Amino acid sequence: MKIIFMGTPTFALPSLEKLNARYELLSVFTKIDKVNARGNKIIYSPIKDFALANNLKIYQPENFKDNALIDEIRAMEPDLIVVVAYGKILPKEVLDIPKYGVINLHSSLLPRFRGAAPINAAIIHGDSKSGVSIMYVEEELDAGPVILQKETEISDEDTFLTLHDRLKDMGADLLVEAIELIKDNKVEPKVQDKNLVTFVKPFKKEDCKIDWTKTSREIFNFIRGMNPAPTAFSMLDKSIIKIYETIIYDKTYDNASCGEVVEYIKGKGPVVKTADSSLIISSAKPENKKQISGVDLINGKFLKIGEKLC
Repeated sequence: MKIIFMGTPTFALPSLEKLNARYELLSVFTKIDKVNARGNKIIYSPIKDFALANNLKIYQPENFKDNALIDEIRAMEPDLIVVVAYGKILPKEVLDIPKYGVINLHSSLLPRFRGAAPINAAIIHGDSKSGVSIMYVEEELDAGPVILQKETEISDEDTFLTLHDRLKDMGADLLVEAIELIKDNKVEPKVQDKNLVTFVKPFKKEDCKIDWTKTSREIFNFIRGMNPAPTAFSMLDKSIIKIYETIIYDKTYDNASCGEVVEYIKGKGPVVKTADSSLIISSAKPENKKQISGVDLINGKFLKIGEKLC
């Protein structure tokens, strides 16, 4: 099986590792290099680092509008193109090239959470389970028939990072399974139910702001789904405080307003009122400071009783 692999972030790395060990990789496509904030260092994607270390041919096109590039892909005669978190849309001219089509590893149980940030979304929406899907790529975003899916439960201890790491490994294994089915002509693809489709868009900065007028459970899920990235935050006067971990606290505070720091819990952290009860902040990062525990938030007087997060 001759494969072209397309991917960019860490999520795609276990898939590339497994495919490189089992199949003939014709080339690797990844997004263009980034430059760090100071502008003095070029940063390669994890996929490019692996490709360089394993002498794989690398392409980093800005788009697929170049006919010469499409002709070059066609000349490779790939049996399959595999896409994992590549971050670019493939035109029909590319989709039509491989003998067995183009398949994608998507980090949700399609048709739920098509689009960007499906891992964050599963936690934020309070889903009890998430998973990975292997599907055929069509022109419509994440709409192709599903080849295989695998589920995993979401616990209250899960964050974006823990679920991300679990799904990237699950997905790599499932991808190999799907390719073997394709190779043996045993695929029975399942068309997605359009009535169950949901979408999630990329997060903008304002989407990461905590709404303290929501319930404790909603805020708790939101913060976990944003931890460690893109990170939930609140404003404290004119400064930003990023919040990473909270504990649901059943106590209510009728004489306070939502977002108000109402109490200190010794050995845990400051308590903030929510719509239905309260939350203990157990890990946060005040502006221009390092990430610290809830206890250190109290000891350093970063959050004082009576102050309000908004």
